[in-house]
Amino acid sequence: MFLEQGIKPENKFWKYLIGSVIIITASFVGQIPFSVAVLYKSFKDKAVFPTDNAEVMKMFEPNLTLFLVMISFAFAFAGIYFVVKYLHNQTLLSITTSRQKIDWGRVFFSFFLWAVFSIISFFIIYFRAPENFVWNFKLVPFLILVAVGSILIPIQTSTEEYVFRGYLMQGFANLSLNKWFPLLMTSLIFGSMHVFNPEVTKMGYIIMIYYIGTGLFLGVITLMDEGMELSLGFHAANNLVGALLVTSDWTVFQTHSVFIDLSEPSAGLDVILPVVVVYPILLLIFTKKYNWSNWKEKLTGKINVVESSN
Repeated sequence: MFLEQGIKPENKFWKYLIGSVIIITASFVGQIPFSVAVLYKSFKDKAVFPTDNAEVMKMFEPNLTLFLVMISFAFAFAGIYFVVKYLHNQTLLSITTSRQKIDWGRVFFSFFLWAVFSIISFFIIYFRAPENFVWNFKLVPFLILVAVGSILIPIQTSTEEYVFRGYLMQGFANLSLNKWFPLLMTSLIFGSMHVFNPEVTKMGYIIMIYYIGTGLFLGVITLMDEGMELSLGFHAANNLVGALLVTSDWTVFQTHSVFIDLSEPSAGLDVILPVVVVYPILLLIFTKKYNWSNWKEKLTGKINVVESSN
């Protein structure tokens, strides 16, 4: 079972705190190239070193900014590998899935399911109010975005999934042998990590319902499916399609996307709808496809302590 694979007598919770510090440190090391680039450009242009994150994000050409930002996630992923292997004496597979190997069919099914839904949803919104969007397609910058984004964005989303749905999910399972506790804690922490996003400034804290709800949804499909494959695919599709299809001046990244959204953001049904309608529909689809059952036990039951083979 997925959570049980991390339950070991030597896996005290303090190790997960140390491991988290190591992963965060690795991420900070990965931010050095971006910081050096900003410092160099400020010196070259004889400009004041920017203190606002929005200003920093607009200093370079969007594809270069995306590349520099995403490097830190590659370092963080290396940190995860190091911590899991040498601090916890586990394999990366053991925090990925309870299966003998990663089920890439699940990853790709979840990816394409959410990608198709996201694209259809966007065009419904577009045709309802085309005046809110500007055609932004430029072939060469877009192809570079596809190349950079297709490699680095899945690394970014996978890193987040390995931290929250893998490493910390099993970590909190060691702290409390009730399945609801790691599910709730990782969802809350995942949501709170987005509190400094510019979307929160624009829409208000009500958007945290979406972020925490998304974390809860990803945690549920991880526990129900006994592995992270579905959450890996969903998260990658969500961020990659968003980066390629549409951007705006108030989102985290401004990319060479196909469209630019000019509308003024507001938190309404678009925040609540995914959590209360769309995600339950996806859960129904996954349930039918993978024959999920015994929901109460898998989401709120006791964790059975077993000897791990990893």
